[in-house]
Amino acid sequence: MTPYKVIVVDDSAFMRKIVSDLIEKDPAFRVVDTAVNGKEAVDKILSQQPDLVTMDVEMPVMNGLEALTVIMQAHPLPVIMLSGINEAGMRETIKALEAGAFDFIRKPSVAHAQQIDDVRDALLEQMKAAMAAKERRALGKAEEEKRKNKPAAAAPVSTPVLPKLGRKRPLPDLAKEIGVLRNGAAAQESAPDKEVVLQQPDKPKATKLSKPGAGKKHQDSPSSRTTRELTHQVLESAPSAQEAKTTKPAGTDAAKPSRTAEGRAATAYTQLVAVGCSTGGPRALKTLLEGIPADFPAPVVIVQHMPPNFTKSLAQRLNTFSPLTVVEAEQGMTLEPGFAYIAPGGYHTKIVPDQSRGLMISLTEESPVGGHRPSVDVMFESLLELPSLKRHVVLMTGMGSDGAKMMKRLYDAGVTSTFAESEETCIVYGMPRSAVELGCVSHVLPLHNIAAGLVQAVGNGKQTY
Repeated sequence: MTPYKVIVVDDSAFMRKIVSDLIEKDPAFRVVDTAVNGKEAVDKILSQQPDLVTMDVEMPVMNGLEALTVIMQAHPLPVIMLSGINEAGMRETIKALEAGAFDFIRKPSVAHAQQIDDVRDALLEQMKAAMAAKERRALGKAEEEKRKNKPAAAAPVSTPVLPKLGRKRPLPDLAKEIGVLRNGAAAQESAPDKEVVLQQPDKPKATKLSKPGAGKKHQDSPSSRTTRELTHQVLESAPSAQEAKTTKPAGTDAAKPSRTAEGRAATAYTQLVAVGCSTGGPRALKTLLEGIPADFPAPVVIVQHMPPNFTKSLAQRLNTFSPLTVVEAEQGMTLEPGFAYIAPGGYHTKIVPDQSRGLMISLTEESPVGGHRPSVDVMFESLLELPSLKRHVVLMTGMGSDGAKMMKRLYDAGVTSTFAESEETCIVYGMPRSAVELGCVSHVLPLHNIAAGLVQAVGNGKQTY
């Protein structure tokens, strides 16, 4: 097998050497070149057409975020960001994930050999997942083109072809078993022998997640144009900071209620939404939370696999887009409708009852579960202790199977408002697929339809807490 070609981008010669050595520990990858800044990286990517790039976030001349923006327009490919732990680096990393980066890792500390080993393992895992996702999309595209180009089968001459009026295309067997809805509609709980399909709520559609390379096509090939021209076009087309401030959705920032760990008086509610995601999650969460209105009558609790400190930057960034107030969860926070709580990196997050304040956040430093802390399974498991609450459980893009096992237990316990992101929009179809294979997903929806599905499901809820 021919190794995948990788370009390593970092302004530090020492870090370029460290990262290159880590990558080439696996014979499946070969570092074909390096670059010292984003401008040089764009030039080399356009000329050498690598399979994958690792990109430092903070660099002179052109930083990682600026370079990523150009790359996603000119020559989309998987990019893994290497981030420092300073606040500016974390903010830029979150923006890079929104802009199309596959994932990120923290830069290793050369003073700690164990940390270098951990970074190597994480980096190689992400690179393999990125290549698998890229090949899956390529295969799906090839199959779609094959179907488009396949001539329609001619009807037998002796048999008249009658119109099939009023007939519905049958659902796949798997869909029949688990109540899958693939066309964006949401389903309400119903008797096993009767299928009830509801119409979507009359509301604006959430923005559809763009696939790599989607959007405006360039008339000139990337190789025939200069980095300066591409950079100028891409960066000039982005809204300025002032424009961004004037185009935020209503209900964001200053108009939102604030939130502290001590909380306020408990607000009555009957339902709760719990969400789990990993690789590709920041982009997916942006799309999800943009589609949930400020008056949503249920708290939203989210586990996104991410290291400590990065989750605070993620919450702050999502809060600028969402009509909900998005915060990083803290110990003892009281859950309230109109808020979304991001589990902090390094802590398991549980939902527990509090006699005086309804439900609250409980953080623990128990051992990682499945290699994760926070773990989706741990958060979902805490919902098993709340049977009188109407629970809505969601799994979106991510590697592995975190959350699937506990979604199955919730489903078996009677929680049938279960959602999974469909393969067509997942960056990595791992966690949702695991849940679908366990037969515990009632609604399989593309990312841009999940918010509408939740709004309808919560609106149809009848249980009381």
